[in-house]
Amino acid sequence: MDVVTLMAIGLLTGATTVLFGFGGGFVAVPVVVWADAALGTAALPVATATSALVMVVNAAFATAVTPRSVLLALRGSGALLPLLAVGAAAGAYASRFAPAALARWAFVAYVALTALDLLLRPGFLRAASGTGTEPSRGLPATAGAPIGAVAAFLGVGGSVMTVPAMRRAGHPMRVATALANPLTLAVALPAVAVSLAGSPPPAATATGAGLVGLVDPYAAGALLVGALPVIAVLRRRPPRIPDRVHACAYLALLAVVALAMALTPA
Repeated sequence: MDVVTLMAIGLLTGATTVLFGFGGGFVAVPVVVWADAALGTAALPVATATSALVMVVNAAFATAVTPRSVLLALRGSGALLPLLAVGAAAGAYASRFAPAALARWAFVAYVALTALDLLLRPGFLRAASGTGTEPSRGLPATAGAPIGAVAAFLGVGGSVMTVPAMRRAGHPMRVATALANPLTLAVALPAVAVSLAGSPPPAATATGAGLVGLVDPYAAGALLVGALPVIAVLRRRPPRIPDRVHACAYLALLAVVALAMALTPA
């Protein structure tokens, strides 16, 4: 996969960071698996690690340009962030020892089941609060460790769990997706540290992939070159999307990513 293609896909990761709070994880994992297909079974752990690096940069930048009035909805979440980080470190470490097939199909199953849950269970497609104002409820701190562990193990970031949870707490989509970025940052930072400290798989030496730890810096750089300008533009001029349409688009993107990962060559 050439650099122009990766940059073009980076545009999409930038858009999903702003519009859906994904930070790039859902999009980046299948893409990097394709880009590093020559690594064989090592492609998925490399994709997960590379995705984490892309999420750190995207989520940090998106958080920095998010209005302070929106970020204030995280008040009282002091214990949540470190627990997310602890869980993420454990999940990233565990992913280094998981069979590639297990990690891949766990990714597909988790995303698919989440999409079904959002479709079938009330509280997501239509916010619990119809006022559009930010409610007082937030994500419980006790959810931090399991969310961090699952997100880092699968390489998906925290948004697949945090956005639905905040949505069901009454937040409109524009707020739930914006708050997913600082929460994703807490998940991705320790995951990146663990990944950079790891040893490249033997297949990387044979193919000359040039990994740093488990991270593919070439793929990450190309994705970020495409993503960061999009984040800057969309944060300055956010599109006006009806709340229900926004929620439906989030659900549809989950389904597309699950399908893309399922169809990725083993």
